[in-house]
Amino acid sequence: PDLLGALLIFIAGILLAWLFKTLAVRLFRTINIDKYCDKTNISDLLLKGGIRERPSGLLGRLVLWFIVICFSILSLYSLNLPAVEHLLQKFLFYLPNVFAGLIIVLLGYLAGNFFARATLIGAVNAGWRSSGLVARAVKASIILFALTMALEQVGIGPQTTAIAFAILFGGIVLAFAIAFGFGARGIARSYLEEKMHHPQKPDTFDHL
Repeated sequence: PDLLGALLIFIAGILLAWLFKTLAVRLFRTINIDKYCDKTNISDLLLKGGIRERPSGLLGRLVLWFIVICFSILSLYSLNLPAVEHLLQKFLFYLPNVFAGLIIVLLGYLAGNFFARATLIGAVNAGWRSSGLVARAVKASIILFALTMALEQVGIGPQTTAIAFAILFGGIVLAFAIAFGFGARGIARSYLEEKMHHPQKPDTFDHL
């Protein structure tokens, strides 16, 4: 009976989630949340971050998943299993930290895409041959930094995560330095050859 009740609660939660998502999207579109986001450049920020869905649809999805998670917790509680209740209590205790970690990851993803795009445009305008590689490295570094902060927020090995990120970031910087050094060999060789074959004439001064 408990299992059947939990299953019914979960199914009812999914149906209600889809219903409230539809109502929420219509409500957000009625109050012109999309136009407001367009005026405040929030839509452009989401688009640059790789999110093509309209803000009303995105908020509707958040409503859907919030209701699904709530009903999932209720269905598990209805099983009346001490072990499950203990795990759910721990989950609810860590839920604010998990939510904060997800927000950090989302902001890091948006910032990574934004700065990668800006870096790509700047590198292309500067004539760099590896502009795409530099942009991807910037994006990866920002996302890795956001993941490190999120894991630290959740409490998963903060010191180990920070050390691992420092090693990884140092490796990326070293790789770029080596790549730049190898790439600049031709420029340095051309400069030295030009100086050797066309030495500058010493300046002569006429004494008064």
